Amino acid sequence: MTTVSNGLGAEPTRSPSNGVPVANEIFVQLPQDSGVPEWGRDFSVVDRVVIVTGAGQGIGRELARQFAAAGAVPIVADLNVEKARQVRDEIVAQGGRASAVEVDIADPKSVEALVSATVAEHGRIDVLINNAAMFATLDKRQFEAIPLEEWDRVIRVNVTGPFLCARAVAPVMRAAGWGRIINISSDAVPKGVKNYLHYVASKSAMIGMSNAMARELGADGINVNCVRPGPVATEVDRTVNPTPELRRLQLSHQCIQRGMIHTDLVGLMLFLSTPASGFITGQTIACDGGYTHSS
Repeated sequence: MTTVSNGLGAEPTRSPSNGVPVANEIFVQLPQDSGVPEWGRDFSVVDRVVIVTGAGQGIGRELARQFAAAGAVPIVADLNVEKARQVRDEIVAQGGRASAVEVDIADPKSVEALVSATVAEHGRIDVLINNAAMFATLDKRQFEAIPLEEWDRVIRVNVTGPFLCARAVAPVMRAAGWGRIINISSDAVPKGVKNYLHYVASKSAMIGMSNAMARELGADGINVNCVRPGPVATEVDRTVNPTPELRRLQLSHQCIQRGMIHTDLVGLMLFLSTPASGFITGQTIACDGGYTHSS
């Protein structure tokens, strides 16, 4: 089987005319390969340049730290540049590599500046993790009481922001013939959590966006998937913090009987960023200890 490489692992050849993988080629693996091609056994993210939005705290911070520990180069992108720099310095102090960039994902020019700065410094963008979102600062309200300004801001940050980021990195990934875009949804979508209608609507949009984007980018070697975390305990304080009673109720609904922490997402996020996940795209994958089920 003929393969192409971007220097970080080969995957099946895509036709130069339309980017469609060669489907009519018969390929027999050597016995020592156990039927699994080399790229299918490549679980490494070493030297991958990974933009993580909202990486100054919470889940994003942990993802940046863990990707760096695995040999990747995280771009710690956050509206709060001081927090981003603290995460970068923490990574560097542990022997890793990272860059910190200030970004307002709701601002197209700011997003373009993030991508330009990343390419200028590192020459590539392999992975985009659309993690930044408004949630912790939101009050619980019946949907009729949500101020229109707040609705607009949530949609602007949680939906338009990931769209702008994906739109900005797509040409870079397309030119390389390889890329991974990972969008973050929420267990609030299938649960239909009340009094957070704007947040639930925005995270529903992430699923649909991932499905459609995967269709458009698949021929370019770019995989798009969505991860749906369960209730995650992080250091970030919320305007409305879950009560111990709510935590116990959530736990009683899980198959795995312990609270979820942000490191529970790491293995899945790393895998979706590797060549080994090359045939997985357009999927929404729950990582919630069995809090919800997929049919």
